[in-house]
Amino acid sequence: MNNKQNSPLDGKPQLPVVVIPAYQVDKRLITLVDQLLKEAYPLIVVVNDGSDADCDPIFKSLDKKDHVTVLHHAANLGKGQALKTAFNYVLLEKADNMGVVTVDADGQHLSTDVLKISHNMAKNPDSLCLGFREFKGKIPLRSRIGNVLTKLIFRFLIGKKIMDTQTGLRAIPIGFLPQLLQIKSTRYEFELEILVIACQQKIEIMQIPIETIYEKNNPTSHFNPLFDSIKIYFVFIRFLSASIIASLFDMMIFSIGFFFCEDVFISIVLGRLGGAALNFSMVKTIVFHSKRDVFTELAKYSALVIFLMLISYTLILNLINLLHINPYIAKIGAETLLFLASFGIQRVFIFHSKA
Repeated sequence: MNNKQNSPLDGKPQLPVVVIPAYQVDKRLITLVDQLLKEAYPLIVVVNDGSDADCDPIFKSLDKKDHVTVLHHAANLGKGQALKTAFNYVLLEKADNMGVVTVDADGQHLSTDVLKISHNMAKNPDSLCLGFREFKGKIPLRSRIGNVLTKLIFRFLIGKKIMDTQTGLRAIPIGFLPQLLQIKSTRYEFELEILVIACQQKIEIMQIPIETIYEKNNPTSHFNPLFDSIKIYFVFIRFLSASIIASLFDMMIFSIGFFFCEDVFISIVLGRLGGAALNFSMVKTIVFHSKRDVFTELAKYSALVIFLMLISYTLILNLINLLHINPYIAKIGAETLLFLASFGIQRVFIFHSKA
């Protein structure tokens, strides 16, 4: 690591530290840094995330500039790890600053937009501020579809409307950084996890429109549409895992009960009691990280379980008697229909307030 000392610029308003994760960069990064240096940023931290030797002259040039520190990874560890490396450095060297503003190195963020987000942080130092792209004009199809899909899933599962879940231009409070260092993700999904944790911690999220800049076919992007998208959506899948496990447990008990007694109602009750007990403990601690009174939540959850159990029983009976569907298939069909309603009710009314 480069431990070059950087002193704040005198006579100008305080701004956050700029953090730029960089991989396989070109001279546009130098242009961006030069533009940012015209402002009052106390420090610009650039993380070379294992770029090829061809990029060395660029990083050496940056490292010679005042108020710029270049950190290096010996190998490409991913954007998330590059951000964490910079966050750790800032906490060690600039812990008295208000926070950081993260900027992409590929020229997709204008220095004027970086300054806009930075000024907003100066006024709201405890808020997470996102610079969201409005996706107008000629935007690569993969970027447009990816953002829309992720935005919709995020709003359903987390309950917060984020205009641009994948934006790299963010102002992050200094007090939030230690929590982010605990995230295990190291690549693009790290940025999504930041939003999830911010919502869990009830950190105010402010969103400011910025310019949308894309090259034709976005050739300099290191985002892999297949593998990185899978990792991003896995963050969402993790929040469904508790309900899926509980549902499988419920189905197992239902199947055993129905095999022995052939009574739909008794089998549903047995399955729901077992699945509900498991689901409540996992959802409270793993999914929603709720710290509210357990008895209040348990009472609400029990009422929901009874209500959904009666609806499930009615649906299953109708599927069996009217459509002559196998009881096991009917059980799966009914629970699938009720799953989305159950998740939404738990998130809003039991474990989590409206965002």
